[in-house]
Amino acid sequence: MRNKYGVILILVFIFCYGEVFSQRLSREKINNTIENMPTFSIHKDNYFITGISTNKDLNSKSADAKYQISFKALITRNTLPLDTYLFLTYTQKAFWNIYEFSSPFRELNFNPGVGLGKPVYSKNDDLAGMAHLQLEHESNGRDSIYSRSWNSLSLSYHTAINKNLLISVKGWLPFKYKKDNPELIDYVGYGKISLTYNVIPEKLLVDLMLRKGIKDWNGTLRTRLLYKPFDSSNLHLMLEWYKGNAESLINFEENRSMIRAGFVLKSDELNFLKSLPDAI
Repeated sequence: MRNKYGVILILVFIFCYGEVFSQRLSREKINNTIENMPTFSIHKDNYFITGISTNKDLNSKSADAKYQISFKALITRNTLPLDTYLFLTYTQKAFWNIYEFSSPFRELNFNPGVGLGKPVYSKNDDLAGMAHLQLEHESNGRDSIYSRSWNSLSLSYHTAINKNLLISVKGWLPFKYKKDNPELIDYVGYGKISLTYNVIPEKLLVDLMLRKGIKDWNGTLRTRLLYKPFDSSNLHLMLEWYKGNAESLINFEENRSMIRAGFVLKSDELNFLKSLPDAI
């Protein structure tokens, strides 16, 4: 219960802080930006990375590859009440034991969703941030004792503190998960916070994600360092350290520590939040 209130307090703080430091983006400019968004776009980062465990012996079973495919499809463009727009999302994440004989897939996680997006404005009618209300399902598509799935209604808020720092907070209310995995929320909690900081604008950035479970010290810290070698491409080289629980659904209670490297096509759907002049 304390975790629920903690997520709510963080959302309120980020909303207020983001409004004070909001970019000078007018309602008209934002409407034009949404109107010109592509119908299909990258939602979460699309990547392929491989690496080793730092808390297990190095062998063909502890080393693996992980990749993710994610996209977003706009259904409407500001045609709904309150300047909202409707969208669909789909993310698929795979864990691939490529160093084992026959290279089996250990786990596939599927995450479809439908949501409403809404720009949030300050009293001066300048953009303060973006809010998303989403209904999501996540499962591994398996049955019997290997089935893992859960559903959630989530609210997220995204804002730029300045032109180099983007912050996102997401809280969720889980439902229909107790049959397959009643202890899942002990490890994924009720929300997460993400920070993206441009060390060198358009070249080098750091991405952090923190998620706290509701039991003991369960949770996740994911750190990414991304480098963009070519100005003409959205391709980045990425080094990731994942430490914590619920990296995959099948073994959500396992505490993993993995270092992986590879490449990523980074999502830029929120870059407009920090693309104009310095925050106020």
